Amino acid sequence: MEEGLEHYNKVLKGEIEPNYITSQRKHVNIDLDADTQELWAAHEKPVDGEGANTFLELKIELAGRILQQCHLCERRCRVNRLKKETGYCNIPAVSRYSSEFLHYGEEPELVPSHTIFFNGCNLDCVYCQNWEISKEVKGGNAILPTRISEKIIRRKMEGSKNVNFVGGEPTPHLKTILQILNNYSAQIPVVWNSNMYLSIEAMKLLDRTIDLYLADFRYGTDRCAEQLSDVPNYLETVHRNLKEADRQTDVLIRHLVLPGHIECCTKHVANWVSENLGENTRFNLMFQYRPAYKAHEHPQIDRKLTTEEEDRALEIVLDSGLANLVG
Repeated sequence: MEEGLEHYNKVLKGEIEPNYITSQRKHVNIDLDADTQELWAAHEKPVDGEGANTFLELKIELAGRILQQCHLCERRCRVNRLKKETGYCNIPAVSRYSSEFLHYGEEPELVPSHTIFFNGCNLDCVYCQNWEISKEVKGGNAILPTRISEKIIRRKMEGSKNVNFVGGEPTPHLKTILQILNNYSAQIPVVWNSNMYLSIEAMKLLDRTIDLYLADFRYGTDRCAEQLSDVPNYLETVHRNLKEADRQTDVLIRHLVLPGHIECCTKHVANWVSENLGENTRFNLMFQYRPAYKAHEHPQIDRKLTTEEEDRALEIVLDSGLANLVG
């Protein structure tokens, strides 16, 4: 179970500190009122010991600057969310969450996982099984970072192995999440549960903050991504971000197998992960697809997987050389 997730498991056992605590301890020798280019330059060279501000405080400031011309994700809508402008995701600056609880339905190494479901998403998957969360950006509860930090500590006392930021999609809420992490210091691994359609700037802010990327890698062609999730330039973006995530820390790949998309999508995902992240990458081949939301408008996916499709998907994954499968 530990193979391929060495950093995460060391944090879980208390052998090393979570990355976000390291970012709390490190400092930067710059005033947070400096111009953005200077702040990014300082972000490249945090130091041990004394400094004007902590590394995590700098990340929060940079995330706030990004919100003024929002490019947290690769859509780069450039709206000023601090002035209540909204882009594709329709999420304002104030984050909301639909629920938080100890989740026992995640991968074995994660459960029980303290899962926090943020409202809203930067994709529009026609088969979204959490569409009540991803589409209802004004539902749920407004987030006060200090309150969520208190909940994380409480859930830790109740037995959580980690804090798991999910949605919807956590990316539009990056500043809020960094603020949450800045309000406590506990031996809890941080999981980023994401579609990985982030901007490179957002990925830089997550560096030395996240302990495990729980990465959803869905499509093998840009055409499939645009047709089913209304997302442009999918492969280039996700390929780049998965390589960067793998450089930063541990990665667990989830691939939801879609009806009629075995040869075009599952084959590419498995082969790319094996060749670029390594055969030992923890990989969850998921057969839980069920038609939901607007799937009825797309006949090819308006059904469950067949046994033959499941068998073929598993055959493809095994042929790719991936050997560290969940389950």
